[in-house]
Amino acid sequence: MDSVGRFLDVLDGHLGAAVWFPYVLLGVGVFFTIYLGVPQVRYFARAWGVLFGRHGRSDAEGDTSHFQALSTALSGTVGTGNLGGVALAIFLGGPAALFWMWATAFVGMTTKFVEVTISHKYRVKDDQGRIAGGPMYFMERGLPKLRLGGRSWHVGKWLAVFFAAATVLSSVGSGNMPQSNNMASGLETSFGIPSWVSGLALATLMFLVIVGGIRRIAAVAGTVVPFMGVLYAIGALAVVISNHEAALPSLLAVFRDAFTGSAASGGFLGATFAYAFNRGVNRGLFSNEAGQGSAPIAHAAARADEPVSEGMVSILEPFLDTLVICSLTGLVILCSGVWAEKFETDFQAADTEFVEGVYTDTEPADVTALFGYLNGLDAGVRAASGSYRVAAGRLAGAGVTVLHNRSVAEDVRFLADGEPYTGVIRIEDGDLATDVSLHGRSLLHSVPLTAEAFKRSFLGDYGQYAVTVGLVLFAFTTAVAWSYYGDRAMTYLFGTESVLPYRLVYVAAFFLAAVMDTSLVWKLSAVTLALMALPNLLGIVLLRREMKEAITAYWERFR
Repeated sequence: MDSVGRFLDVLDGHLGAAVWFPYVLLGVGVFFTIYLGVPQVRYFARAWGVLFGRHGRSDAEGDTSHFQALSTALSGTVGTGNLGGVALAIFLGGPAALFWMWATAFVGMTTKFVEVTISHKYRVKDDQGRIAGGPMYFMERGLPKLRLGGRSWHVGKWLAVFFAAATVLSSVGSGNMPQSNNMASGLETSFGIPSWVSGLALATLMFLVIVGGIRRIAAVAGTVVPFMGVLYAIGALAVVISNHEAALPSLLAVFRDAFTGSAASGGFLGATFAYAFNRGVNRGLFSNEAGQGSAPIAHAAARADEPVSEGMVSILEPFLDTLVICSLTGLVILCSGVWAEKFETDFQAADTEFVEGVYTDTEPADVTALFGYLNGLDAGVRAASGSYRVAAGRLAGAGVTVLHNRSVAEDVRFLADGEPYTGVIRIEDGDLATDVSLHGRSLLHSVPLTAEAFKRSFLGDYGQYAVTVGLVLFAFTTAVAWSYYGDRAMTYLFGTESVLPYRLVYVAAFFLAAVMDTSLVWKLSAVTLALMALPNLLGIVLLRREMKEAITAYWERFR
């Protein structure tokens, strides 16, 4: 698993975590925002009218209503990214990361408008009479062929195949596995339900839903999504109100640190501007999926004669997902102060490393050195290697510091079969090479961090149950929606007969992810996200003139 994790880190380093990726993502959104005249503002009010049926025909061709299509797409985006993803962004980049999540959402409203409109225009029917749409169809049917060396090359077809394959992979690695993993973790933490039990029960329920196709999926989403949004907002507002004195300083920190990076605070050792920017944009995309090409698959099924009108409905997704729900999560975490506090936790190998020397987060010189080390700067801190003696679970006089979750770990205990370990441990290039487990105090990230934040209100420990219930609802509906994205991609690649085998594999992966390492799942999702986004972004840029012409024609017909 450590080798797989390192391999995924390398891939992510060249894709979603690369310096250029956020600029590509935001650049496309900024370009279309200017090119189309700020449609996320101009068409915002009309989008609500279209959503509730004021500007269209109810008998138009399609499988779902506007509201059901939006609910399905929202169920695909409102998931662990809104709970664990926001917490992970703040954990990595501090308050500044929240600003860049907002920026991603604002320009993402335009990106989603474009990708949904173009995908809806090029939708088709499969051999069973169901609507099939998404970027793979506009790539194949809308992008022109190129003539090179006297031959005609259908580049759009190759892009379509790559995107569809990436969608299948991403449906499992991004829409499925992180959701299952976080649900199982939350249920085990809050209610003591073993991960395999919750994984098996939820996997069974999932199969019963997705076997009914888009109409059953849309019916479930249209019922659950509004309920879960209201429930989560009530719990979040309880925390913000209970910590109202910290609300304004938290918001000021978000804007103050946006272009400078976040300074060290408590156990948080700080983050550079580049790190906060990259992680904020990356997590913003994971949350609202603008530019990823997933939501157009759901919107393609909507009953609409005008592709532009369905594109307008999609403008509401990043607004509701990131600017509303993610903002609530971010404020809860910042107002409560838990993002900079250490808690008792079991250490995961992927988040643990040993460095030479003894460091603390109360000594300014140590904080500066560790800040440089964690942010890829040459700060004189070196990974430890060698054999070290452990007595009754404690390292004694070893001259090494344990880092866990990007913080200086405290009260570290080495355990073997749950009991204090005595013997020799081996550390190789900062990694523990002896089969023992570690427990101690460190920063938290992902869903456990959000759960701790929800305890800091008049709800007390009961607050964590709001997170757990919200997590189960958010994550389950996300995984259900992504199964539809995957089966439409499989239909494009291999025909409708491939859908049932895909669904069986999808459900099996959902169960397996319940007992997998959290960090590994998040790393996999980061890689698969970028593999979908890149061909989709290229495709909509190539069709930019067609998009503008579609908007002009829409308003002419409306008038």
